[in-house]
Amino acid sequence: MKYQVVRNEKYDFAGQYYSAVYPNLHKYPATMLPQIGIEILKELNISTGKLLDPYCGSGSSFASGLECGITEMFGFDINPLAILISKAKYTKISIKKITEVKTQLRHQIFEFIKDEENFKKLILPKITNINFWFSQEVLQNLNVIKYFLDQIEDEKIKRFFRVPFSETVRECSYTRNNEFKLYKMKSEAILNFNPDVFGVYFKKVNDAIAIYENFYYPKLNNIKIDIQYSKFEPSKNTFDVVLTSPPYGDSRTTVAYGQFSTLSNEWAGIDYARKIDGMLMGGVKSKELFLEGIIADYITEINQENHKRALEVSSFYEDLGNSIDRIAQSINKGGKSIYVVGNRTVKKIQLPTDQFIAERFEKNGCKHLVTYERALSSKAMPSKNSPSNKTGNTLNTMLYEYIIISEKNC
Repeated sequence: MKYQVVRNEKYDFAGQYYSAVYPNLHKYPATMLPQIGIEILKELNISTGKLLDPYCGSGSSFASGLECGITEMFGFDINPLAILISKAKYTKISIKKITEVKTQLRHQIFEFIKDEENFKKLILPKITNINFWFSQEVLQNLNVIKYFLDQIEDEKIKRFFRVPFSETVRECSYTRNNEFKLYKMKSEAILNFNPDVFGVYFKKVNDAIAIYENFYYPKLNNIKIDIQYSKFEPSKNTFDVVLTSPPYGDSRTTVAYGQFSTLSNEWAGIDYARKIDGMLMGGVKSKELFLEGIIADYITEINQENHKRALEVSSFYEDLGNSIDRIAQSINKGGKSIYVVGNRTVKKIQLPTDQFIAERFEKNGCKHLVTYERALSSKAMPSKNSPSNKTGNTLNTMLYEYIIISEKNC
């Protein structure tokens, strides 16, 4: 069965970026435009009830909910960096207190670095290949900031100041900042790379405070946003709307959330930081092909060319399907499910993830209402890949996104 897809230019938001509505406190891969959620919630006349985002990332869906008047929202993710960003944005903290802590932090750091002997007192964190990713001077200076951040007693305040620290870690490392995967700068670029760690950090602190004060803080009155570091599992809690943008494929071959977050998570003391991509959807390769429903023919076709890739794709759809099963159980009768997803290409075969999602929700008692197709123009992810790994031999991976809307009818 082919589920209805309607080309809807209203949802293209051509030329618009995330920052047009709710600037992010921290860069994060493949974030959903809050404008999409805002417009679809308005179209469906949803302004009350409980909202769930089971793969919440840096929290785009909550921005959409806030703008539409929803006051109770729940999010889940298993990337510690995603949870850090989301909680920092959606936890109400006194601006006065944040400013006081910034002043105190600046004073403490600059007093500390006046005596070079102080640097020797600090123990470096356990970072994999630490000297490969950071110069000695950058390491020392990052470690000073971390030392004073760790001493902040108020956990909400500490979390807020860790967000610009995470951005500083990435910007002052030898990683290529225009990449989401962990790639090191070229040798000639490193020769001219001498970042002012403290200058970068406090600029990012000032930027974060300005964004938080102007875009988030005013919206956080009488709001409950519960963000948990875990996979979503059904509970007694049920929801009136699910608004989410799940991964479009396994992290290893699509958007590498874990790789992007690795250094930040290691500086935060997450000892399994380099295993996160393997923990995410499709992270563990299946031992057999997933041959259920609409996706079966596509996996069979990939299998004819490459069995290993077919197993990897199978793993993703098995995990996505199981996740939808759990989510559908938790939607109230009459509640809506809104998934924003792209259809990736593997071995020159475009996989109909939108159709898979519609089909799986229908199997769980949710009637498919409509799928909107929107032009993908502003989401930060690769538009081309190289399936043969030969230079110059590239294919378009995604040109459109799909907004799949279903309704629980039982």
